Amino acid sequence: MIPTQEIALRLLVAALLGAIIGYNRGRLEWTAGLRTHMLVCVGAALAIIVSAFGFQDVLNVPHVVLDPSRIAAQVVSGVGFLGAGTILFLERERVIRGLTTAAGLWAVASIGLAAGSGLFAAAFITTALLWVILAVLKPIERRFLARRARVDTLRVAIGAGATLAAIESALRAFELPIRRLVLKREPEHDVVVVKCVTGVAVSKLAEVAEALRRVDGVREVEWSYARPAGGS
Repeated sequence: MIPTQEIALRLLVAALLGAIIGYNRGRLEWTAGLRTHMLVCVGAALAIIVSAFGFQDVLNVPHVVLDPSRIAAQVVSGVGFLGAGTILFLERERVIRGLTTAAGLWAVASIGLAAGSGLFAAAFITTALLWVILAVLKPIERRFLARRARVDTLRVAIGAGATLAAIESALRAFELPIRRLVLKREPEHDVVVVKCVTGVAVSKLAEVAEALRRVDGVREVEWSYARPAGGS
């Protein structure tokens, strides 16, 4: 059995590395934040410690063979259930949210396994790589994709008398190629944000905005036109 101070060191390193990744996710207000990542990392570290050293007293029993990799394999597959709880399918937006968080939890569990095994160099290097992927590459990715995923946007401020069904009905009348429709809660009023595939004529967007202004309960309609790349 390894000394108690070695066990404490491995668990503390796992907690620290989990906190580093969890802090980045927590500051972005994702569901799985600081504490969740720390718990996953420390739990995985403890699991591999128990797997490797927790059954040494029975090794002298005939026909008993220790396979430390079994619990580690269960951690890698089992954390998938936790990650699945962070994945959401937003039906109205037709998008999936939480895949990055789920993948991060899976990777943090692997960091915990490395720290619990005493592979500190691998654990620290992986943590640094995850931090770069999650914190540094995200703004670069957004800027890169923003140049290609251009959309025309309608912003509809609605009051108490407006219904989302009425707005959707007005939009269907113009057969807009809608990419996403989101209802946002704001202090003064609710706002419906409609994102359309680029290519809709400016005149048609103006007609849609005018039709939306006539819907009961609509307070204000704004629209923005994404110019094609290279346009003036």
